[in-house]
Amino acid sequence: MNKSVFAAVILSVASTAFAGEVPASLNDKNCKAEYPKASLMNEEQGDVTMAFLVGADGNVVESKVEKSSGFKNLDKAALKALSACKFKPGTKDGSVAQTWTKVDYSWKL
Repeated sequence: MNKSVFAAVILSVASTAFAGEVPASLNDKNCKAEYPKASLMNEEQGDVTMAFLVGADGNVVESKVEKSSGFKNLDKAALKALSACKFKPGTKDGSVAQTWTKVDYSWKL
């Protein structure tokens, strides 16, 4: 039986914005990462904090893990899945611009 497991929750999208800057935000609330099979078998859970540099077109330009879940497979799966998601671009001084934003992703069984 082939069963995909989606058991994660996006906790928050936030950024430390400079004056006149509005960070990008996740446009697709249904954007989820698939639980890695090895992590399921090992019952791994945790929260990962990632940072995304989002271009003016809403696509991810750069991404990085800021705080690990404690499990490399979970971190990599969240980063890969959310990097492919569409974001609402941020603004600087009222104009659409490339901005950094943070996303917390929670892996729960």
